[in-house]
Amino acid sequence: MSEIKIGDKIQDFRLRDQKQKEVHLYDFSGKKVLLSFHPLAWTSVCAEQMKSLEENHEMFTGLNTVAFGISVDPIPSKRAWAKELGITHIKLLSDFWPHGEVARAYGIFREKEGVSQRANIIIDEEQKVIFFEEYPMHELPDMAKIAKVLEQGR
Repeated sequence: MSEIKIGDKIQDFRLRDQKQKEVHLYDFSGKKVLLSFHPLAWTSVCAEQMKSLEENHEMFTGLNTVAFGISVDPIPSKRAWAKELGITHIKLLSDFWPHGEVARAYGIFREKEGVSQRANIIIDEEQKVIFFEEYPMHELPDMAKIAKVLEQGR
C-alpha cells in the first residue's frame, strides 16, 4: 500500500464513470484534477460531498480543474445516484472492480469496511500531488479550502 505524498507523481488509473465511459487520469495532463473519494453512494454525507462538487463545477472550470467523485460503488448504482442527486457535470467514477484498486494504490482503502476513506487529492497539470487530506467519515470536506488550494496552485 503506497501513501500519497505532496510532490509525488500520482499513480495513473482507468475507471468508468456513471455513463460507463472510461476515464484515464493521465488524459487530463495540462489541467488540475480533484479526486474526491467518498465511502459509499446513497449516504447523506457522501451525497452532500458530490452535490458540492456539482455546485462548484463552474468554479472548477474557471480554475482549469476537473473534479471527479470516486467510490467503490458499481456503475449502475453510480448512474442511479447521479440521476437522484441531479449530477450532470461531474463524473462519478466506479472503483468497484478490482474492488477498491485505486483507493488501495493511494493508501486510503479501509479494509474492515471495504470502502475508501473520505479524502480529497488535488494534482497539478503534471500529475504531481499538491494537496491531500483525509476526513472523518461523518465530516463533509471544506470546499472553500479546496478552492483556495486551486486558486493558489500551491
